[in-house]
Amino acid sequence: MAEPFKNLLTKKIIATMAAHFQNQWSEFDNKGFVRTATNNFESLELKARTERITETMIDYFPADFEHAAKIILASLGPPLADDLSADSVDADGIAGWAIMPLAHYVGLRGHNHFDLSMTLFKEMTQRASAEFGIRFFILVEPNKTLAVLKTWTTDDNQHVRRLVSEGIRPRLPWAMRLPIFIEDPAPVIDLLEQLKDDKSEYVRRSVANNLNDIAKDHPDLVAQIAAQWLHEASKERTKLIKHACRTLIKSGHKKTLAVLGFKPARIKQTSIDISTPTVVFGDALQFTLSICSDIKQDQAVIIDYIIHHQKANGTTSPKVFKWRTTTLVANKTLTITKKHALKKITTRVYYPGLHRLEIMVNGVSVAKADFQLLMPAT
Repeated sequence: MAEPFKNLLTKKIIATMAAHFQNQWSEFDNKGFVRTATNNFESLELKARTERITETMIDYFPADFEHAAKIILASLGPPLADDLSADSVDADGIAGWAIMPLAHYVGLRGHNHFDLSMTLFKEMTQRASAEFGIRFFILVEPNKTLAVLKTWTTDDNQHVRRLVSEGIRPRLPWAMRLPIFIEDPAPVIDLLEQLKDDKSEYVRRSVANNLNDIAKDHPDLVAQIAAQWLHEASKERTKLIKHACRTLIKSGHKKTLAVLGFKPARIKQTSIDISTPTVVFGDALQFTLSICSDIKQDQAVIIDYIIHHQKANGTTSPKVFKWRTTTLVANKTLTITKKHALKKITTRVYYPGLHRLEIMVNGVSVAKADFQLLMPAT
């Protein structure tokens, strides 16, 4: 069984953090800090553990932020290597996931010390990331923070450059959203332009994820950006664009598909055969698709499928699944088969009844068929 995600922050890590704090400030109440931070700790998930550590730092650190900043800076471990090693707290200092509560602390307490806080974020991100903490400053002082981030787009350290992109993601998972950039992503795009050909894939992937965030609110704009960036694009930039457009591709956004070379498919015959018209929950839906080309040229095709899941109220909820990106050969028939498991997952509740399978080719629905889902007796 995989280790619970919350165990990225443990009592042992907190105790080691406290030891580093005490090494830098002799008056620090090591035992009190650990006792408070770890109270009822096992019941807390990762985000709550992070917040608990931050709250305890506020209670046990000196009220003078400049003094607190010196303690934090002196407690940091060596910067992460370019191999992105998942370092944590050890005898050399604090790094890895333990940076999260430190960055959160600065995000909450450092607003009257802007330059010092930016220094802290820049140092902390080289030991993990500071994308959560810096968002507090983006919300309160966007122009001033963006000006700093612009200077970081050319920093020698890839972790600092990645913070530029990751910190300004409008819909960063686990983090507070940035409404100003959801409404108007222009300032974000200006910085992403500086990073789209970054030499680090780690940075480029963050750029792609940022654009994917923007695509959820401005799909046509991202399709336009993709078209611009694809002009004389390197293979690295092309890969970035495809990853950035993954949500638009999955949703069948026609402008994006056209930009990527996937025009409406010319098909003269389509058939779908469900070999398991009744599926018992825990087993797999099995189906075969056959599509026949209607032109004398090969066609690039993206084939996805949608399962319209039965809901408790009798309506259905569609979920798109990626299937195949391939070439439909001129005047030939392509036949492919799929097994889709219908089993317990944490993100969906299944209900018995009629479900629908729908096939999408280059964003266009080409076939539908129904199947029954049976729930075993409990």
